[in-house]
Amino acid sequence: MSVALDQTRSASPAVAPANKWKDVFTFNNRFLPPVLITGILLVGELEYGMLESWGRTGLAIATSILLELILAKSLTGKWPHLASAYISGISVGILVRSPFYWPYALCSALSITSKYVLRWDGKHLCNPSNFGLSVMFFLYPAAMASLSIQWGNSLWPMLVVWALGSIIIYRLKRFHICFTYVVSFLALSYVRSLVTGHPYFASIAPLTGPMYQLFVFFMITDPKTTVKPRWGQCVVAALVAVAEMIFRLGEDVHAPYYALFVVGPAARVVEILHARWTKKTLPAQPEAAR
Repeated sequence: MSVALDQTRSASPAVAPANKWKDVFTFNNRFLPPVLITGILLVGELEYGMLESWGRTGLAIATSILLELILAKSLTGKWPHLASAYISGISVGILVRSPFYWPYALCSALSITSKYVLRWDGKHLCNPSNFGLSVMFFLYPAAMASLSIQWGNSLWPMLVVWALGSIIIYRLKRFHICFTYVVSFLALSYVRSLVTGHPYFASIAPLTGPMYQLFVFFMITDPKTTVKPRWGQCVVAALVAVAEMIFRLGEDVHAPYYALFVVGPAARVVEILHARWTKKTLPAQPEAAR
C-alpha cells in the first residue's frame, strides 16, 4: 500500500549471530510487516471473501516480485530484499477491484517501476503502491475500482487492522503521522459538511472503512517517501488531508490516493531543494575545524 504499505524498505540494523533467533519475534524482523499485512488479507478473505480472486491477487504479488528482481539486478547489480515488493503486490491485490486480470499486473508493474524511474538524489519520490493505484484509477476508471465496503459493517475486522497497523507504526515510531492525518480529516470533514450540507457523521464515515485503515497505516507513513523532520511529517500529513478535502468537494471517489500523489512528491522535492540550498549557502569550515 501504496497504498504507502512499503514501510519495510527501511533497512534494519545488522544483528549479531547470537541474537539472530531472538530477533525473529521482535520488531527487528523485516518480514514482520509483510506477515501482518498477509494476516489482514486472510482475515478479510476468509471471513468476508473480499478478494476478486486469489489468482488476481497472486498475479499482483508475482508481478511485483519479478519486476523488482529484474530492475534491481539490472540497474544496481544487486539482488533486492523482496519484502518491499511483496508489500506493494499485496497492497494492489487488496485495494484493486476489477473483473479483469490485467489491471492487477499493470498496477503492480507501475508501482515497482516508479521506484527506479521517479528518483532524485538517489531517492524515489512517490509511494510505489499509491503511485500505481493513482495512475490506474485516473487512466482506467471503467476497468477497476478501489476496495470499499467488501468487509461489511462489522467492527472487529477494523479492530484487527488497527491492532496490526499499530504494531508496525510502533516499530517505525510514526504514530504522530497517523494521528495528525486523522485529526485533520475529522476537522476538515466538519468543513466539508458545512459546504455540502451533508451530515457530519456521514462525512467522517469513510475513515472507518478498511481502505482508509490501510491508507493511514501503510501509505502516508512510508519511511522511504516521507520527509525527515518530525514536524515536517506532521505538516505533510495535514496537507494530504487538506488536498483530500478539495478532491472530495469535487466528488472524486479516489480522493485520498490523489491527495497523497500530489502532496507527497511535492514535499520531497521541497525538502531536497532546501537541503541543496542550505548546503550551498553554509559558510566553508576552516581547515582546523574539519
